[in-house]
Amino acid sequence: MLRVGVVGVGNMGRHHARIYSELSKEGKVEFVGVADANLERAKEVASQFKTKAFGDYRELIGKVNAVSIAVPTSLHRQVALEFIENGVSVLVEKPIAESIESAQEIISAARKNGVTLMVGHVERFNPAVLKLKEAINQGLLGEIVTMNAKRVGPMVVRIADVGVIIDLAVHDIDVMSFLSASKVKEVYAKARNVKHPAKVDDYALILLGFDKGMDGVIETNRLTPHKTRTLNIVGTKGIAYLDYINQSLVVYDEEWVKEAKIQKQEPLRNELEHFIKCVKEKEIPLVSGEDGLHALEVAVKALESANKDEVVKLR
Repeated sequence: MLRVGVVGVGNMGRHHARIYSELSKEGKVEFVGVADANLERAKEVASQFKTKAFGDYRELIGKVNAVSIAVPTSLHRQVALEFIENGVSVLVEKPIAESIESAQEIISAARKNGVTLMVGHVERFNPAVLKLKEAINQGLLGEIVTMNAKRVGPMVVRIADVGVIIDLAVHDIDVMSFLSASKVKEVYAKARNVKHPAKVDDYALILLGFDKGMDGVIETNRLTPHKTRTLNIVGTKGIAYLDYINQSLVVYDEEWVKEAKIQKQEPLRNELEHFIKCVKEKEIPLVSGEDGLHALEVAVKALESANKDEVVKLR
């Protein structure tokens, strides 16, 4: 039986704990425990999901085969490396790390120690995204020309170590790369702080140029009173409208309007089940460390572009 744990049980980590608890009841994993520097919070979550609480994540080492890491981005490298170097497979919440160098170090350590490394780009596991990938592969849109994403919502003060480009835009950078089977080669961005108290960027507009010729536009902010998560893709044969929240997909071509039949599922549960399968069967995850690195690198270059007010090319 695969033994799993969660490090960091804030907003996202709590959901990881909930799903591991469900999977444990189904006999798919053994949910060993949760760790958080705030021991009272760890105890509260552990009590809710019938597992053990630890105040130091190192106490999970030797007790688990796999772990979800949902601590602040600035701590990803430190926590991930300790588990990886002790032979534990890790799912690191996005973004993979706070810097390109830290991400490369995590990837290198996972390869050296022969453990599974997966990055938590959860939108890849949204049923609507997977259905859109299927439609693109079937040629329903023809060749992709442009991709336009909108990821906006109200202010979240608790996220103060990174701005919207690193925290939010990485989702759409990754999804666009996934759907187009293409990497970003250049980026131009406008970003600024409007009212977030931590003075991080809370508004950004990003233009991406991909190596296969298509372009992408991402609008993201923490200024909009209501949450919107959408993606539109224009191809040579049609256009697709995707809503991440409603898990809906509509495709228009010259003759038809087609609404996809989508069985709604929780993307995070799909993600964790995939992670568990990859660890057990030693498969390469849908979102590899290299995928996470690319999304982070593009986000970092977008910040550089916004600061310089010029197009920045990727290596």
